[in-house]
Amino acid sequence: MSGTLMVSVSGVRGLVGTDLTPEVVARWAAAFGTWARAGKGDGGRGKGKTGIVLGRDTRTSGPMFAQAATAGLQSVGCDVIDVGLVATPTVQLAVEHHRAAGGIILTASHNPIEWNALKFVGPDGIFLDSVAGTRVRELAAGGENSLPRASYNAIGGVEADPDAISRHLAAVLALRGVDVRGIRRRRFRVALDCVRGAGGAVMPELLERLGCRVAAINTETDGLFPRPPEPVPENLKALGALVRRKKADIGIAVDPDVDRLAIVDERGNPIGEDYTLAFAMRAVLGTGDGGRGKGKTVVCNLSTSLVVEDAAKEFGAIVVRAAVGEANVARKMIEVKAVIGGEGNGGVMYPALHVGRDAPVAGALVLGLLAREQASVSELVARAPRYTIVKAKLELGARSREPGKLDPVYAELRRRFPDAAADTQDGLRLAWPDRWLHVRPSGTEPIIRFIAEAPARADAAKLIDEGRRLCAAS
Repeated sequence: MSGTLMVSVSGVRGLVGTDLTPEVVARWAAAFGTWARAGKGDGGRGKGKTGIVLGRDTRTSGPMFAQAATAGLQSVGCDVIDVGLVATPTVQLAVEHHRAAGGIILTASHNPIEWNALKFVGPDGIFLDSVAGTRVRELAAGGENSLPRASYNAIGGVEADPDAISRHLAAVLALRGVDVRGIRRRRFRVALDCVRGAGGAVMPELLERLGCRVAAINTETDGLFPRPPEPVPENLKALGALVRRKKADIGIAVDPDVDRLAIVDERGNPIGEDYTLAFAMRAVLGTGDGGRGKGKTVVCNLSTSLVVEDAAKEFGAIVVRAAVGEANVARKMIEVKAVIGGEGNGGVMYPALHVGRDAPVAGALVLGLLAREQASVSELVARAPRYTIVKAKLELGARSREPGKLDPVYAELRRRFPDAAADTQDGLRLAWPDRWLHVRPSGTEPIIRFIAEAPARADAAKLIDEGRRLCAAS
């Protein structure tokens, strides 16, 4: 096994053909299957085997790794429920639908084209927590005896589930919080960019069923990303041009596995991924489904913009922050009974459907807000205070990745800014009423991330510079 794989709580990712090979994928899949069998018995299959849902995005290595993962799962006696080329949230919903013991999603999400990954989903449809993820890692790293292989008469089977996408779409359109009638009445003109990922298999149909007039680019599902796949403003120039050319009301971009959604306004300007969650919160908290907001709880992660807090406060909702990572946000949402939550990267989590990031849900909620408010995207943005987020990163050496290595940096930052409220549940977040700085090691790349926000870019940049200086000196 490669020693340079990026292993996080909920999965493992690497460079195709270098860190991530069919042999590695098969072993990790077998390790996950072994964990699932130990925790779920027959997974409701009734045949002495455990059912595992398997899906993938459009990356060119996907079909190869799907075969490897299938073999790994079968080799430890798991039945494979193959949903094929689908969005990440579609797999999560399929796990719940089949009452499966878990799911594996072959996707490197927003990472560049040369990457792929396995993401592990528990029987609750949520990515693994630290305990489960650690156990899967131990099984994958152990000797051959750690993975009890099935004999000739106990090998798992394979069945296809061709209806996973249609079930997902039907569930989104049935949500009380999605005003399908109101959206259809508006007949929105929507520009769409699916970056040749799995979004092409779900987003055009969703928008058409919502009565939108769709102009789309990059809906081919071949995984040949025409640009860096992360839906951040600098990567959305073509979508902005499409909005202007087609006089669209809104531009929508999704990442390759369709759990994140970014918005471009009617002038062709990207407004920033944090507004996706802010708009979705306004959509839910402003309706009966959100209890009119007052006293309700919403959850976001520590790196999410203050525009989300402003949206929640507008409706009297309580904001709870969680560590970065979908699984952390999901479990915090369940703990506090949140009506909506998510991450500032465009990931909206609406528990009325499921507690996972879901771009189709995000798109439907945003369109519902536009229909209800009878306003343009730029008008909605202008109604609230504006902030600027600045992001930076620093390569981590091997020693800097050791547990506790960054503690002196965190301590020095707290001494440097004694007036800030400190949150240490995920690295260090220092917060003031109108600005914040978050410093944390990445869970998906060998880097330390710096994110700061303030009303003025210069103020956010100063916070970033101070954090980088202290880290470089450590």
